[in-house]
Amino acid sequence: MLSIIEQIKQGKLWDFHGGIHPAENKALSSKQPIKAAGIPHELVLPLKQHIGSRGDIIVNIGDHVLKGQPLTQGDIAMCVPIHAPSSGTITAIEQRTTAHPSGLTDLCIVIATDNQDTWCQTKQYPDYQDRDPAELIEAIRLAGIAGLGGAGFPTARKLQGGLGNVDILIINAAECEPYITADDRLMQDYADEVIEGVRILRHIIAPKLTLIGIEDNKPEAIKALEACVSEDDNIIIRVIPTKYPSGSSKQLVKLLTGREVPSQARSTSIGVIMQNIGTAFAIKRAIVNGEPLIERVVTLTGEAFKQRGNVFALLGTPIAYLLEKFGYQADKKYPRVIIGGSLMGFTLPHANVPITKITNCILTPKRKELPLHTYEMACIRCSACADVCPSSLLPQQLQWYAKDKDYDKCEEYNLSDCIECGACAYVCPSEIPLVQYYRQAKAEIWERKQDEMSAERARQRFEAKQQRMERDKADRENRFAKAATDRRQNMAASGGDDAVAAAIARVKAKQAAVATTPTIKPAVAAAIAKAKAKQAASTSEANAEPDNSEMAALRKQRKLQAREQKAAKHAELMQQQQADTDQPSAQNTDKKDAVAAAVARAKARKAAQQAPTAIDAEPIAAEPVTKVNTDAAVDPKKAAVAAAVARAKARKAAQKAQVSIETQAPVNDATTDVAPVTKMNTDAAVDPKKAAVAAAVARSKARKAAQQAQVSIETQAPVNDATTNAAPAAEVNTDAAVDPKKAAVAAAVARAKARKAAQQAQVSIETQAPVNDATTNAAPAAEVNTDVVIDPKKAAVAAAVARAKARKAAQQAQVSIETQAPVNDATTDAAPAAEVNTDVVIDPKKAAVAAAVARAKARKAAQQANKAQSNIEEE
Repeated sequence: MLSIIEQIKQGKLWDFHGGIHPAENKALSSKQPIKAAGIPHELVLPLKQHIGSRGDIIVNIGDHVLKGQPLTQGDIAMCVPIHAPSSGTITAIEQRTTAHPSGLTDLCIVIATDNQDTWCQTKQYPDYQDRDPAELIEAIRLAGIAGLGGAGFPTARKLQGGLGNVDILIINAAECEPYITADDRLMQDYADEVIEGVRILRHIIAPKLTLIGIEDNKPEAIKALEACVSEDDNIIIRVIPTKYPSGSSKQLVKLLTGREVPSQARSTSIGVIMQNIGTAFAIKRAIVNGEPLIERVVTLTGEAFKQRGNVFALLGTPIAYLLEKFGYQADKKYPRVIIGGSLMGFTLPHANVPITKITNCILTPKRKELPLHTYEMACIRCSACADVCPSSLLPQQLQWYAKDKDYDKCEEYNLSDCIECGACAYVCPSEIPLVQYYRQAKAEIWERKQDEMSAERARQRFEAKQQRMERDKADRENRFAKAATDRRQNMAASGGDDAVAAAIARVKAKQAAVATTPTIKPAVAAAIAKAKAKQAASTSEANAEPDNSEMAALRKQRKLQAREQKAAKHAELMQQQQADTDQPSAQNTDKKDAVAAAVARAKARKAAQQAPTAIDAEPIAAEPVTKVNTDAAVDPKKAAVAAAVARAKARKAAQKAQVSIETQAPVNDATTDVAPVTKMNTDAAVDPKKAAVAAAVARSKARKAAQQAQVSIETQAPVNDATTNAAPAAEVNTDAAVDPKKAAVAAAVARAKARKAAQQAQVSIETQAPVNDATTNAAPAAEVNTDVVIDPKKAAVAAAVARAKARKAAQQAQVSIETQAPVNDATTDAAPAAEVNTDVVIDPKKAAVAAAVARAKARKAAQQANKAQSNIEEE
């Protein structure tokens, strides 16, 4: 069986699936030799004109560059530099629109040419046959050569991948797409340079066989190549049938060798490497002449051009410059400029797009020449697209998944194998732009893969960092352990102890002791310590007896005091019983006493309930005081009750005075017939002088009332205040002696009522309204606007004044108790407490209980008053 190479040499050809035969339209531009396009006034050079990463800029704005001078650099195989196509000055490094189907912008270097076209110093390799292939590959990379067939794959990277792995070199000269004749004219006009470039490639790769594949529609190019090839070159020119897309890499490999390139693989995986005819020409110029890739052959075709043909255009030349120079006449109804051929090309957004390394054609068709299909119809499932697909794909399913953005299905159906030849769209009766869907889906898949790769690299970097940190930690621990071992050895050798090891041992011992010892609370520990101390003391003293002499003396003293108190109480009881023998109905004293106390409590509660509503209510007239037989002796119980009532009324008067200070209006005393206070302007601000005057008036009234009460006590007769309309106080029998126990109970009750009155005064301060006593005939206080804000400092001062007045009134009441006469408050109209039978004997136990209850209530009222005062100060 013959080998593949032997079959090729015998002239055997193979075929690929699908393919179409569109109108070629190549005669429009293939009849004229290649011309020079000239030097435009401005060159726009995108940094990325190939597959791979772009290089780093090594020039700045304002620099003057020479022709062939590198503008970028890179150290990796997939990065090729760009060079200055002509001498001039760099005017900008900015974003410009590039030749891409998306129409997006990219970073570009803009050069203003000087029309001198001055070359820089170059490096040439005329003796390339004596050079190492690696050196030549590096020279090709530094020359910025990428595949000129349309893919733009870096040539140096492809050659590196083919060293020692391939046995067949294929030069692609098919140029199958309609309208494009750049390679055809290049082979006709520069056949010798093209063949020289093929020889350089053979020297680098050293294949067993070299093939030049060319379609049979280029007879002049075939003759030119055959004239330049000798028998020693071992180059075979293979003519293949015209069929689109036979110029594609995988399809041409199948045609010439019968080998099929696997999915998502390159031809080098099957021992074949392919280069374009234009790439071979650029390699010859770079190695032999030392010229980097700064220009290429571009086909100018289409009926809208007056001068059609092929030109050497400098990279970065604006297409608008070429259109203007070669007589472009745009169709008024159908203006369109296409980069590439009619099947694989794309329409430009505008004409200010530069020529790049992969630009091989500028097509300007008219409306009748290349109709514009803008109406996409529904797929009729005719399967024509699948019949012509050269990659044996299913274009219909791919279009569905691409349109639905199901990219996983697109990859499952091998979308990456699509060469975007446009054969499917060419035969589609529904005019569906299939290639556009494929390009969009490919771009999205590529972007996702890039994100996945970035994430994977980040994960690897993180894991590498973690491993490095763990290694560093282990190294540190090993160093510390080694240092500790060395230190112990040195200490042992010198006869000393290892202080660090000893300290560590002590710490570990303490930790172990803490861990084994149960947790004891501080209080329990203190108690245990005291018990141990006592136990130790008792152990040390052994048989010594404790000294209890001091405790015995204290007990004896307490017993003597108890006996003396008991004897005094017995004497007082005997005196009381003897005094009560003259009074009738002594057996009912307890009952009457309880009834009187209950009546007093009920009246006090009623007064407290009526006090909050006294602001809005009318003054309540007090009941006249019941007259008492003045011939009777003074009853100590009545005197105590009267004293308590006096103290309560004094505190209530202080409360009213405080309210009058806050509202800045004089308070109408409950015991006067003065007319109501005139309404104040509620919008006015609080005047401190008026408040001080009102406080002074209140204090003088309180002093006057105390003096009148003192006079009434001394004369043992009811005093009728000159400023009141109240009835005279109750007449009390002055013959009775004052009972000290009853007086104490009355004083306790009076203190409780005083605290309750202070609490009510505090509440009135918080509510910011004057308190009108329900038991008075006084006119209502002045109406005050409740919107006025109370000053906390003024409120605190007022509260302090009220407490001082209450203490003063209590002192006056105490004086009345000592003089054994009832005090009639000069500032109130309240009725006296109920009459009580003075013949009853007071039970000392009940009196003590009542006093305790009164003290508790007094403490509670004081706490509430202090709490309210603190709230006022905080506000």
